Amino acid sequence: MELLGLHHVSILTGKAEKNYQFFTKVLGMRLVKKTVNQDNTQSYHLFYADGEGTPGTEVTFFDIPGLARTHQGASDISTVSLRVKSTDSLHFWKERFEQYGVEYEEIAKRANRDTLAFKDYEGTRLLLVADNGEKGVRAGVPWKCEDIPLEHAIIGLGPVTLTVVTPEPTVDVLTNIMGFRYAGSYPSLAGDHRDILVYATGEGGSGAEVHIETRPDLPKVRLGRGGVHHVAFRVPNEEEYNKWAARLNENSLPNSGKVERYYFKALYFREPNGILFELSTDTPGFATDEPLETMGQTLALPPFLEPKRKEIEEKLRPLDLDETL
Repeated sequence: MELLGLHHVSILTGKAEKNYQFFTKVLGMRLVKKTVNQDNTQSYHLFYADGEGTPGTEVTFFDIPGLARTHQGASDISTVSLRVKSTDSLHFWKERFEQYGVEYEEIAKRANRDTLAFKDYEGTRLLLVADNGEKGVRAGVPWKCEDIPLEHAIIGLGPVTLTVVTPEPTVDVLTNIMGFRYAGSYPSLAGDHRDILVYATGEGGSGAEVHIETRPDLPKVRLGRGGVHHVAFRVPNEEEYNKWAARLNENSLPNSGKVERYYFKALYFREPNGILFELSTDTPGFATDEPLETMGQTLALPPFLEPKRKEIEEKLRPLDLDETL
């Protein structure tokens, strides 16, 4: 068994409309699924991805109006990366961020890659990372956006950074249970702290890495809007998913048990520092209930919620995705 790389990250937002405007109009990602939080059907769940909703390109948001802002700290998925093709693309994005008033930092090296750190309007810490021809997990299919050239479009998820007080317990789970391997380290950009550790799975590359930042000086994160709820890793099929469920139990790792999300199957568990991990299947995918060409345009519900559609729609707040920035 081998995890293929990152599957998706799920983040909290206080206003889905502004979130939609930022991720589609500013970042040029595609809304591939507009659905509900299956654990709280009064809340929207939006999925942004590449042009085809490819596993490993997805950033999802739970919409919780009125949610307080995240207080950053340890036991946190502190940074989410998005892949672009080249360093030239980073310069394009710097100019675009200037145009839209997006907070960003200067281009800097992380793990020997050129990167551009920025934040969305809710303070989510994001990072553009340039592939520059690096081998590893294949990128996604760029979504056509009229003012973003395809050669500069976002093409998938890059590394996630986990900020923890003590790295050893997290490393133990990553390597001894999840099969990740040590892939190097690089200096912290936050001051005089331990080097950031890099662990990789599958074919490696930026789409298959977890970076671990050690920060014993930080309090525990208080998760709110702009905070990352969990990170999911790719399981190729249901057969291996069943084996992963057994593996977690064999290692006495408390977990959710098998969860049917319809678009993928999921397993949830917390690593020892309290960060929520998910194992998700690549199959069947987002086009299983909508044509590829029109994904994300209407409210999609999995079959087990479809009989409750009228009740669900009545309790959902109106969602005007045509709001201006």
